[in-house]
Parts: sequence; C-alpha cells; structure tokens
Amino acid sequence: MLPHSIGTGKIMTTIFLILIAIVAVLVYLGFIYRAPNMSQFDLPEHDTIIADHEVSDQHEEVLATLTDYHSQRKTTDITVGRRRFEELFARDIDVETHPVEVDSMKAEWVLAEGADPNKRLLYIHGGAFMVGSPRTHRYITSELSRRTGTSVLAIDYRKQPEFKTIHCHEDARKAYRWILENGPGGVGPVESLFVAGDSAGGNLTLAVIAWARDNNLKPADGAIALAPLTDATLSSPTWRENLETDHFLGPGLGRVLKIPTPVRHIMSRLSGGLPGNHPHLSPLFGSLHDLPPTLIQVSRHEMLYGDAKRYANKANHEGSAVILQVWPKLVHVFQGFGNLPETNHAFNLMAEFVAARLRTSEKIAAASS
Repeated sequence: MLPHSIGTGKIMTTIFLILIAIVAVLVYLGFIYRAPNMSQFDLPEHDTIIADHEVSDQHEEVLATLTDYHSQRKTTDITVGRRRFEELFARDIDVETHPVEVDSMKAEWVLAEGADPNKRLLYIHGGAFMVGSPRTHRYITSELSRRTGTSVLAIDYRKQPEFKTIHCHEDARKAYRWILENGPGGVGPVESLFVAGDSAGGNLTLAVIAWARDNNLKPADGAIALAPLTDATLSSPTWRENLETDHFLGPGLGRVLKIPTPVRHIMSRLSGGLPGNHPHLSPLFGSLHDLPPTLIQVSRHEMLYGDAKRYANKANHEGSAVILQVWPKLVHVFQGFGNLPETNHAFNLMAEFVAARLRTSEKIAAASS
C-alpha cells in the first residue's frame, strides 16, 4: 500500500503546484494588464444640458423599443446579432449615398444636398467592435452631412470575432489617410476635416486623432465622440454604478462585469490583439496633449459616462480643448433615435461646434495668406 500512497501523494502535489502556477499567472496578468488609476479625473462633474424633469415623453418609447430588443432569445450567432442590431438601429433616409472602396475596405459617402466635397467628415460607427455598419448609422451620418454641410465618409471596418480590435484601429487609420487625399468626386486634397464616431466608434475616433498627431499627419479640425469608450479595461466606476440605469448596454454588458477582472483582461488581450490598457485601445491612458478640439456628448445615467468624463477632464488638464455635453436619463447613443427632441438638440450642438471650428480655420488660413 505504501507505493500506492506515495504515487497518490505525487499526483496531489503536482495538481497543487499546477493550481498555484495558474493562480500566479492570473495574478501576474492581472497586474500587467491593470488600468492606471484615473480617479483624479472623476472630477469636476459637468452640468447637464437639460434638467431631469425636462426629458421628453418620447424617451419612454425608446425604452420600450430597447426592452423588446433585449427580450429576444439570446444568441451567440454573430450573423443573427448583426441582423438584430440593424433592425434596431437602421433608418430610412432621404440623403444620397454612394458606395466607395477605401484601399479595398468598403465604405460609403453620405451626401446631403449642398454638401461640400472639400469639407469632409470621417464617421466611424459603433457596435461593440462586433456589430453595426454604415447602413445602421445612416440616420446619424445623414444628419451630420445635412446640418454641417460636410461630405461624410462612413467606413465598414473589420470587426470581431472574425478580426481583433486592433484591426478596427488599423482600418480607421487607413481611412484617415485616405480621406485626406480623396473626396466624393475622386482624388483631391481635403480643405477641412472632422472625425466622428459613437461608442466603439468614439473609441476609434479618439484613438485615430492621437495616432494622426503622433505620425505628423494633417490634424483634424475637430472631432465628435458620442458616448465613447475611452478605457477598454472597463475600470470607470460608472460601469457598475449605472448598470441598472443603462437600458441599452446594461442587459448585455452586465454579464461581462461578472467575469473576474483578471480573466476579463486576458479575454480582452486575446480578442484585442493588444492589452486593454494599451493607449491604442484605451485613448484615455495615452497622452492627450495637442489634440484637435473635441466635442463629447453622453448621458449621465449610462455606463460609459465615466469614460467620457475622465477623458474630457484629463484632456483639458493636459491642454487640449474638449467640450463635454451631458444629458440626464437618456439611453446610450440617443442621437441614433430620430424621434427624440433631445436628438435634434444634440445635432444642433454638433452643427454649432463644426461651424465654430470652420470659422476658426478660415481665420487662421486668412491670417497666414
């Protein structure tokens, strides 16, 4: 019996050592993939554009739509997920769209009547890096073109799970280079350039303007980010604090937050192509100096509020001009729901931002000529 006992003891010891090794690896990865402490940028808070009681009754209709959306049977089929998102978000528009290839990447020009071919806006759609397309976001892109007079280029970048998050960033960079030299009429240098995006697309927007700065490319005249993800480690406290009040993201991402943080970081590393705390994926963690003037719009009650607030506070602290406009109670990327008075208000504010930036650019150009 003694040899058998010795053999069993060796097996148990081996299992114990393997478990210790696994725990050690998880602790190590949790350490190197951890988010830097950004809590100093949780303040100041920002006043809301309207008071809580001024939120429109139409917002209840949006909440009912989202309830129906989330009540559908859960699926892991990405094709089904993309179809459902398109059914939720796509809108018919009365603005011209023209397909185009951006160095083999599918895209489309969205051109409202009178859109200036030399005043261009690169739009990068949201959808958690997994769903969404130029079609799903045509309401947003058509309103941007209509209200700002710009020619809007919406790109169909590569997405997960077929590709990694870093590939989304590579496509955004490719589109940025392309739009500098190509307009809706063909090859031609840009006169003024804006970059905009929502949610994951907001992340790509803020990342690409920093990349352009670091690579000495012509800077955008301005950027617009709607409820952007700025911290891919999900470390802002509002991810949990606003879980119950975020009727768009909460039902799905609540499950993600239940995953132990080290495991979540490893999963993010595998799907991202880089650690989630890398500035390429989390623009909040990079240098925010010398960036184009930026407008951020967000709801105070959504999970990404902390991401937007921290980015705005840090960027302003480092000398970049960021305007943060906050609404109460509204759903994530409410600008995609055209029945809301708040949506009309938000687009008017975007148009004012673009117009102000164009006036500034024209003054600078006149002074230097």
